Amino acid sequence: MNRTVITYGTFDLFHVGHVRLLKRLAKLGDRLVVGCSTDQFNELKGKRTIMSYAQRKEMLEACRYVDSVFPESNWEQKREDILREQAAIFAMGDDWAGKFDDLADIVEVIYLPRTQDISTTEIKELVSSVKQEKKQELLNVCDHLISLAQRL
Repeated sequence: MNRTVITYGTFDLFHVGHVRLLKRLAKLGDRLVVGCSTDQFNELKGKRTIMSYAQRKEMLEACRYVDSVFPESNWEQKREDILREQAAIFAMGDDWAGKFDDLADIVEVIYLPRTQDISTTEIKELVSSVKQEKKQELLNVCDHLISLAQRL
């Protein structure tokens, strides 16, 4: 009998932490289905993504551990998705521990540890800090050029 595993996420800036999580999830069953948060849903959650839903969906579909991807448009759809996909396991990263325990009446709920030392948030913060450094360097160069021009 096939055991379907279902999970959800934004999967922005697809990275090794995502790959490792999906690999571990796929090992829990025979089929892995992923609810990928839509751009509109991320806006409601206060999240700003770098990549569009279509791009994030395409990357998930290209991942060998993922069997199918569907849009996650709201918090309430999970119960219906689990039933539609006939999922045996609902699994999320442990940063969500306890949040979906109410689904345990229809599916086994599992929270897996996240990959240490990498997250989309950390990547975005790093890029932002590099941008700030480059911006400051440009401002310094501009100030220097202005002072040189004033001397002429």
